Amino acid sequence: PRRQYYRYRGRGAHSAAKPRSSAMSAEEMIALTKKHTMFSWVAQNVADPIGVGSAKGAWFTSVDGKCYLDFNSQAMSVNIGHGDQRVIDAITAQAQKLAYAYPHAAHEPRARLGAKLAGLTPGDLDVMFFTTGGATANDMAMKLARQYSGRPKILARYRSYHGASGLAMAATGDPRRWPNDVGTGAIVRVPDAHRYGRREPEPVERALADLEEVIMFEGAHSIAGFLLEPVVGANGILIPADGYMQGVREICDRHGILLIADEVMSGFGRTGKWFAVENWGVVPDLMTMGKGLTSSYVPLGAVAIRRDIADAFADTPFVGGLTYHSHPIGCATALAVIDVYEQDGLIDRSARLGEVMRQHHERLMERHPSIGIHRNIGLFGILELVRDRATFEPMAPFNGSSPEMKAAAQHLRDHGLFAATRWNTIAAVPPLIISEADLAQAYDIIDAALDLADKGVRA
Repeated sequence: PRRQYYRYRGRGAHSAAKPRSSAMSAEEMIALTKKHTMFSWVAQNVADPIGVGSAKGAWFTSVDGKCYLDFNSQAMSVNIGHGDQRVIDAITAQAQKLAYAYPHAAHEPRARLGAKLAGLTPGDLDVMFFTTGGATANDMAMKLARQYSGRPKILARYRSYHGASGLAMAATGDPRRWPNDVGTGAIVRVPDAHRYGRREPEPVERALADLEEVIMFEGAHSIAGFLLEPVVGANGILIPADGYMQGVREICDRHGILLIADEVMSGFGRTGKWFAVENWGVVPDLMTMGKGLTSSYVPLGAVAIRRDIADAFADTPFVGGLTYHSHPIGCATALAVIDVYEQDGLIDRSARLGEVMRQHHERLMERHPSIGIHRNIGLFGILELVRDRATFEPMAPFNGSSPEMKAAAQHLRDHGLFAATRWNTIAAVPPLIISEADLAQAYDIIDAALDLADKGVRA
């Protein structure tokens, strides 16, 4: 008979040897998850996960039966909402036909998705390189820029987040980079168009002059590309002033620097356009995608590449790749999700509901002195909370929190609203399918949470 092996940890056999029950309670699920898995961006002893059981539309339900309105699209990514049967059917069909093929294989989902995206992306972004997600898309875009140009450096901004892998984390500006910084000289910081703790973005002329100065000091001949989020996501939903993106495009053209647009969070209808750059009529040289590409039903990312850049690798290998490059299930899922965007008119819906969101923000700002400013473009919004509107002192310090922010965040969760609160902000990033009634319900809950934040306003 075959010998059976068990791993022992002190007393008795490993738990995997026990028969598995058909369902877990919320307590069992959370306890086992915390014991045997790690959470990102948080000390493990203070991690407080929701035991998610199911999801449909703009809502998800915990294992213990509590319903939450998903006002953050999970990781700002489930753009079409949860449980769309058309996408589930596409995933199932592709898994039954071809679940995986090696990276150098051609298969129908890869062929069809490349052609489909070439028709959706702006300008001559005609060639796609598929990755495992947004971070690896940014990694590959920077590799492409450096290998194409023969230049070593990448410009990036402090108020940015580009992913947690290798070069993407090095390019990230926010404090999550600090413990992971590899000290690479390949990344050069440029000042942000939005300075922290200020109400409005910098004047366009000054922001562009700052960029020009860094290029002068670094030497344009050494800079391969400028990686930036057209609308900054996790660092505050920062919307550039008109003229900034156009100015960046002109500067990059003048110095032979490739413009790399990180559309991982801002793409696929989030801003009321397929891609955020379209709001300013700018065509980047490389554009990265993730999150909304598959609405996070399965992992997939992509780099859209200008045709002449792709052609430079016709006889010269591109040194970069992934085991799951062009994964068949991922590509099939993306095709189904794009069909949903088109069939249900979700891009235009985001633009229309963005105006409704702005009205809610304006109403709340009239009621609550803790709101220093609000911003949104499409269904990509945020409330920035302050102790004093005149001085614009944040309700919580940079990379920190405060009793008022913690109380507001707890109120949202206790009342069934899943929304991201970070530092002194409350984000509003719901699925594009959210109804006006659900949008109003979300803001009613936020309204009550802001009563708690108002207690921190200077008299």
